[in-house]
Amino acid sequence: MLKINENYVKLPKSYLFVDIAKKVEQFSQQHPEKEIIRLGIGDVTRPLPKAVVDAMKMASTEMGEAATFRGYGPEAGYLFLRDAICENDYQKNGIEINPDEIFVSDGAKSDTGNIGEIFDRGNTVAVCDPVYPVYVDTNAMAGRAGDYSPEKGWSKIVYMPCKKENGFLPEIPKQRADMIYLCFPNNPTGMGIKKNELEKWVGYALAHHSVLLYDAAYEAYITEPDMPHSIYEIEGAKKCAIEFRSFSKTAGFTGVRCAFTVIPKELTVNGVSLNRLWERRQSTKMNGVSYIVQRGAEAVYSEAGKKGVRANINYYHKNAKIILEGLQKAGFEVYGGVNSPYVWLKTPNGLSSWEFFDQLLAKTGVVGTPGSGFGHSGEGYFRLTSFNTAENTEKAVRRIVEAFSAF
Repeated sequence: MLKINENYVKLPKSYLFVDIAKKVEQFSQQHPEKEIIRLGIGDVTRPLPKAVVDAMKMASTEMGEAATFRGYGPEAGYLFLRDAICENDYQKNGIEINPDEIFVSDGAKSDTGNIGEIFDRGNTVAVCDPVYPVYVDTNAMAGRAGDYSPEKGWSKIVYMPCKKENGFLPEIPKQRADMIYLCFPNNPTGMGIKKNELEKWVGYALAHHSVLLYDAAYEAYITEPDMPHSIYEIEGAKKCAIEFRSFSKTAGFTGVRCAFTVIPKELTVNGVSLNRLWERRQSTKMNGVSYIVQRGAEAVYSEAGKKGVRANINYYHKNAKIILEGLQKAGFEVYGGVNSPYVWLKTPNGLSSWEFFDQLLAKTGVVGTPGSGFGHSGEGYFRLTSFNTAENTEKAVRRIVEAFSAF
């Protein structure tokens, strides 16, 4: 008899950002006169750097000529891009990573969601709380999460609360964890992690034969010293960590789609190479990222590309500063925004995360993300992003301050 994957049935009804989109759509239909300012989903608004666009145009032209046309490319990515990644993201920073340890993909979301396929279903998973929902939901789909309770979350997931009292950093779990998801600078709290703190996690993983699944999608936003841009800056990390990077929030590739995952050959489990397993998985389940997109990604590392990327990141940093300082002056309790495009806001008046979402939308037309959507420890908090225009960011802050000035 045909059966479905019952783990999907256990999932909450819909994905967090789908719920938000439906609420906003309904509100817009009921209030067509209201201008909506979106500071919720982490989608960029600045155009691609000119160097990237020019490279993609040239690659498109190549695809229209018989002599330069390309069909299927290497599943792990073209060598020209993997070489550029090695040189610029790692070797220039004193980290020895080789091209065959890099796997180009269509996004860090895909990779952090799919990486679980090379691990046993019986492994214990630990996540920060609050957390990017993809880490949890994909393990629930795979059958590692147990049963779901709205009050407690998933029965088999080890939650590591990130609260104000501990600087919004997770504490090392007292119970054993096999697969540990870390994201720094953090989504959603916007907080970074110092080198000495990250060293503790590498030490734990090495001692317990665990794997760290390290999402570094926002490393380009780090401004403070002594915050690692890569987990491989930590001695021993190549034996226990997989790193995920993305061009989305750095070079504006949210709609273009390109990222990469690094799995060092030193990383083995019971003598089995995780690099080899991921290569087998990727070569079986995907045909790689398009040649045109990879040429665009390569151009990110050109001098003109780096200049354009830095200009966009600086633009988003200024927006984050507008949100952070504007709300602080108005008496709000806010965090993040310094090493990240995200600002983590304590909801006023004791409002729950979703109550604040509803009031914010109704009073100001501003859309953010309820902290409780990221986990139980996110209740009473709210995430705002700096990815809108400067004009809209300033307008949104003014509206929030005016609407909640009496709190």
